[in-house]
Amino acid sequence: MTGPSESFATDPFGTQHWPVEVRLKKAEKRLEIEFDDGRKFSLPAEFLRVESPSAEVQGHNPSQKQTVSGRRHVGIMGLEPVGNYALRIQFDDMHDSGIFSWKYLYELGEHQDELWAEYLAELEKRGLKRDPR
Repeated sequence: MTGPSESFATDPFGTQHWPVEVRLKKAEKRLEIEFDDGRKFSLPAEFLRVESPSAEVQGHNPSQKQTVSGRRHVGIMGLEPVGNYALRIQFDDMHDSGIFSWKYLYELGEHQDELWAEYLAELEKRGLKRDPR
């Protein structure tokens, strides 16, 4: 992976914090990332799946965001680098269209608790469950 100074020219996401270690823990269904500022995040597969940056989940504007239910048991089959600025995560429910930029992964880590609480509240409001039907 190239360093930040070389990457800004080709980084469409404006990355400010770069990963120094990325670990997929398949058995625990987690992605662990340590960034160059010392922050470490352990992101569950279910959380990543329901917050996927794909158009299928996010829509084309905030009012179109979908509430994805039934993903409690989703796992991660693999990771694919996208340039030097992102990962494509291949989930075992066959979703793989989201490009998770380092910036987006950092933001998910920073705001994990509040995003998760919002997701659970949205499920409840819509009468949806984390477990598959």
